[in-house]
Amino acid sequence: MHYRLAAAALLLFASSASARDLIVEAGPNAQERLQLALLDAQPGDTVRIGAGRFELTDGLSLDVDGVTIRGAGPDQTVLSFANQLGAGEGLLVTSDDVVLRDFAVEDSKGDGIKSKAADRIVYHNVRVEWTGGPSATNGAYGVYPVESSDVLVDRVVVRGASDAGIYVGQSENIIVRNSTVEYNVAGIEIENSRHADVFGNVATHNTGGILVFDLPNLPRGNGGDVRVFDNRIVANDTPNFAPAGNIVATVPVGTGVLVMANDNVHVFDNELAENGTANVMVTSYREDYVDAEYDPLPRRVVIRDNRHGRTGFAPGIPGGEALAAALGGALPPVLWDGVGPAASLRLEDAVPALSMGLTPGAPLTQADPRPVDLSGGVDAPEPPAVRLPEAMEAAAR
Repeated sequence: MHYRLAAAALLLFASSASARDLIVEAGPNAQERLQLALLDAQPGDTVRIGAGRFELTDGLSLDVDGVTIRGAGPDQTVLSFANQLGAGEGLLVTSDDVVLRDFAVEDSKGDGIKSKAADRIVYHNVRVEWTGGPSATNGAYGVYPVESSDVLVDRVVVRGASDAGIYVGQSENIIVRNSTVEYNVAGIEIENSRHADVFGNVATHNTGGILVFDLPNLPRGNGGDVRVFDNRIVANDTPNFAPAGNIVATVPVGTGVLVMANDNVHVFDNELAENGTANVMVTSYREDYVDAEYDPLPRRVVIRDNRHGRTGFAPGIPGGEALAAALGGALPPVLWDGVGPAASLRLEDAVPALSMGLTPGAPLTQADPRPVDLSGGVDAPEPPAVRLPEAMEAAAR
């Protein structure tokens, strides 16, 4: 026994002693020096990027487990891809147990930071921005973890993404917290993922604030068990600038929270105001699809204890202006497309709701809107809080 304990301690000491700081400072040949450090890194190493502006001409990549990439702060260490020659992401991570913190990525041609099949990844105190403001030519996603388990996005700022500022897709066990998303098409999007907590965020001046989607024909579907709570989702008023054909190109300007074709989604304790179309929209998936496992309807959606300010005053849906006029000048805070059983939803907030009276797959131009009482719907148990490994929480401190 004593021998085994001594051996374990020696192994731990050796691992700690062998971890290195690979320091990269700003200056000439930054592209080569930074990528070389990412290639040389070994598990346990930290690639420390100094303060300054790094003018990069190609994307960066990391494929080593257990590496930390750390800058001097998101306003001090700036990785600029304004002169990027290719169309890829700024930084691509394809390994596990990676920590990304304290730096910024600007003006990448594609996504800002993408991590794929990267379990237990931490994004902390990172900024991703397209500095020219909203444009269809901006990259699609700012922070983009996909196909992963255990994802922590904490104190991230994203501006200008032409799809979603923070997008987590086809993943499970997710926390997105304390982040700010503005001037994106979608501020935060949880898509085809299970077990997600989205809280403490500010979503403002996007087209839509926070989206919870489930889409067909993807390798992983059946999204659900999502909690959206304690967020400030206000004044999402940027006209939709997504490229044509993108699913988020259909998001009406002025949407606070949008739940589409997802299961067991709880929206509560949020501040919702100044969203010109609606504070909360619940809708089915209305496009054609071939996916035998896909359910296009929203199920077990609970909306409760939110604080609703002014909304519905500038509807971004076909016929919305006339509809608002007919209803006294504004749409109700909660809109439902009317597809599927009303009993699959539950609205406990003391605000009115409007059903658009649509049939499956019908466009909004065929709406038959009418007030609807959703107070007696499903009594779905709230999903348990998402817990991540303590090492991930420690890495974000």
